[in-house]
Amino acid sequence: MTAPQLTLSAPRAAETRMIASVSAAHFVSHFYFLVLPPLFVFVQAEYQLTYTGLAVPLTVFAVVSAIFQTPAGLLADRIGPFAVLIAGLVLGAIAFALTGLVHSYWFLVAMFALAGLGNTVYHPADYSLLSHHVAGERMGSAFSIHTFAGLLGGGVAPFTILFAQTLVGWRGAFLVAAVLGLAVAAALLLLRGDFADSPHHAAKARAKEGAAVDRRKLLLSWPILASFAFFTMQAATNVGVTNFGPIALKALFDVPIELGNFALTANLLLGAAGVLAGGLAVSRVRSQHAFAALGLFIAGISILLVGTADFGTVMLVTLMSINGFAGGIIMPSRDLLVREVTPPGAFGTVFGFVTTGFNVAGVAFPLMFAALLDHALPRTVFILSAVFCLLSILTVVTVRTRKSFV
Repeated sequence: MTAPQLTLSAPRAAETRMIASVSAAHFVSHFYFLVLPPLFVFVQAEYQLTYTGLAVPLTVFAVVSAIFQTPAGLLADRIGPFAVLIAGLVLGAIAFALTGLVHSYWFLVAMFALAGLGNTVYHPADYSLLSHHVAGERMGSAFSIHTFAGLLGGGVAPFTILFAQTLVGWRGAFLVAAVLGLAVAAALLLLRGDFADSPHHAAKARAKEGAAVDRRKLLLSWPILASFAFFTMQAATNVGVTNFGPIALKALFDVPIELGNFALTANLLLGAAGVLAGGLAVSRVRSQHAFAALGLFIAGISILLVGTADFGTVMLVTLMSINGFAGGIIMPSRDLLVREVTPPGAFGTVFGFVTTGFNVAGVAFPLMFAALLDHALPRTVFILSAVFCLLSILTVVTVRTRKSFV
């Protein structure tokens, strides 16, 4: 009797380690976003800063990331994403180590510029490595694990940094963050054999394909511009909900700030759970476009309802949880849709460009939402967050095919 043939290849141990190591780098990138905010009070006291002075290094970080992320993607396609990822991890670690060692506010600002440069590598290099090395049937799961690791990094950073501060002071906390980045870089180097095809035929073939791509034409094409708009609008929604949701609820319905933060925590936790659920569902979904559009619709309507009326504690937490889960479950589909419209050999360039939308939103939209609150328009925070979310549906349903860019 003939044994049945397997239709899917068994997961390779090297592939699994590669997904884990690249996801660990993404963990570091989100961890580094939240090293300074938990230490605001200590840095402010040390350097006698205003709140604007505290915001300067974070703004510099975001601006540098926005300017150099697309070039980082081009570099990843040219010299290889693995080397670029290692360089970014080391740059960030050096920046935070020197921040902890040198007693100067303006030096701190300069080091956040350097850390912003290191931050540019993660999205183009990570997505390029996953796209090149993961089997097709595992791609959705790989993207979901990668995204979840980033969310986890941001989630554990505040507690970890504050705990380190109690042990070694705020400067020591920066050194702890530096050690984390160097440790992940060292782990990647030890596992470089899992990227064994990079110096050989597969990488050369991809480089040849990438060299034939007209990158200017590619980045100005509608599928890529729509993907950039998608990431920008989703980041704008997150800025409204995450950064300004609790204080907008306080101003609008006199919701206690503790309850607003509890609802936000539920939103973030359910978002992380949604990412993992999306990774399980993505291979079973017949239309990624329809699935993503439905999730965005639910997310947009739920956050719109939050700002409509005071429905009480249970409904507030429920709506915020629905928003988080719906926004999280579509993330693997989002990444797959971008990969579908990207020619082989250009993953670094495309993912570097489209995820620059995160940085653009991080620079522009906090000022917009803050101005709304300053002008006593807290309801508009939720309305605009919902509008950005619902408008992003258009960027999903209008992107269908991969064009030729040779």
